[in-house]
Amino acid sequence: MKTIILVRHGKSSWDYEVSDKDRPLKERGINDAHIVARNFKAKDLQIDFAYSSPANRALHTSMIFLRNLEFDLSNFQVNETLYDFSGQSVKAFVDGFDNKMNTVLIFGHNYAFTNLANTWGDQYIENVPTSGLVQIKFDANEWSKISKGTTEEIIFPKQLK
Repeated sequence: MKTIILVRHGKSSWDYEVSDKDRPLKERGINDAHIVARNFKAKDLQIDFAYSSPANRALHTSMIFLRNLEFDLSNFQVNETLYDFSGQSVKAFVDGFDNKMNTVLIFGHNYAFTNLANTWGDQYIENVPTSGLVQIKFDANEWSKISKGTTEEIIFPKQLK
């Protein structure tokens, strides 16, 4: 069995004249990431590895989550491929995962994550909001063979406020 957890970055700010990759989180994005991460921590899931897009907003969200989860950062990497908005690059990245890993957490972007949540999961999600988390389990032993799985967890900030 393989499990993937998709987390969209927190709400970002457009208040600064910086490149898209450098946009920071808004205060709401920081707060929402903490709320969702704390809720998810209570599920006590064993995560083998975590990856993040290099975009500032995704990387900051990942650090908030991983600290809340008390995750060992030696099992974390930033990967340029995850700076993807369609989902094609993320899917190709996941296909190449080491099969020794069973549960992987990825921090990234929309529309990629809504697209993948609907492609892989069995529940339709109109939009994965900022700081939203979707966990999908697959009846497969190889990452390259995952297709339709079971959406096991959906945690959106609005549900927790």
